Order: sequence, then structure tokens, then C-alpha cells
Amino acid sequence: MSDGRINVRRARADDTAALKEILRDTFENTWLPQITPAAAQRYVETDIGGRYVDEHGHDFVVAEIDAKLAGLVHWQDDFIEALHVSTQYQGRGVGRSLLDHAETMIRRAGFPQARLETDTFNEQAQAVYRARGYEEKGRYPDDEWDSGFTTILFVKRLV
Repeated sequence: MSDGRINVRRARADDTAALKEILRDTFENTWLPQITPAAAQRYVETDIGGRYVDEHGHDFVVAEIDAKLAGLVHWQDDFIEALHVSTQYQGRGVGRSLLDHAETMIRRAGFPQARLETDTFNEQAQAVYRARGYEEKGRYPDDEWDSGFTTILFVKRLV
């Protein structure tokens, strides 16, 4: 029987396929509707998400529900590089649990703040970050997607 509890833990080597699936899911449901066809083709052909998992997956922290991966978070120093929640698990506290964990670890490492970015079209993410105490500190062109986006830098004081 399902208890629906969220378990947060370090990623393991056997999580690789599920991690890549989470990134594929969030790409298709968040980014794909917004980016140019050329940017989408480049993402798929160069396997950006898969390469990211191969290069950094050993540093990820994951959330699982009923032994299935529901989301991931990755940070370096005080910067949260990635926070992804599978669309089937959104709205169930997965992102909150992962963000709580990352912020705790960033604080324990001695950093006074946590930083992260999202793009202006991603209003859902912006609302979540603002509700969690993040403040907008800058806007600049997003060169990663080559789709004319504007990136927003958010910062939250941790101490």
C-alpha cells in the first residue's frame, strides 16, 4: 500500500535512467513549449539532459515516493544549479522537500545565502521561489536556450 511519503536521499548509480527520465519529462513539459524548434533540436541531438546526469548525477539529491524517483536537486557552493520535479509528482511537496534539503546543506557549508535562476516565462517557478523567501536580484539574457529568454536571478538569505 502507498503511503505517499517523500524520502530525500543522495542519488545512486542505479538512479541514472530515472534521473534522465525526470529531465526529459521536465524538458518536454516546461521548456519545449517555449523554445525555438532549433533550440529543441539542439537539446535532443546533443542530449544535454543526459550529459548533465552523466557528468553531475553523482552529486544529485533525489526525492522518492513509494520507491520511485519524483525529483532531483543539484547545487554547487551556494548556487542551486537544478531543481526538477516530474510532472506526475508536482504539487505534492517534492520541490519543497528538495529545496529545504539544499538550503540546509548550503547553510551548513557556511554560505549565508542560496542563489538560483529561472526564466521569465516560468511563472510557476517564480511564484514558488518568492513564496519561499527568494528575492529577485537581477535579470539578464538567457544565452543557454538561444530563444530570446530573460533569466531571473533569485537570492534567499539563509542566516
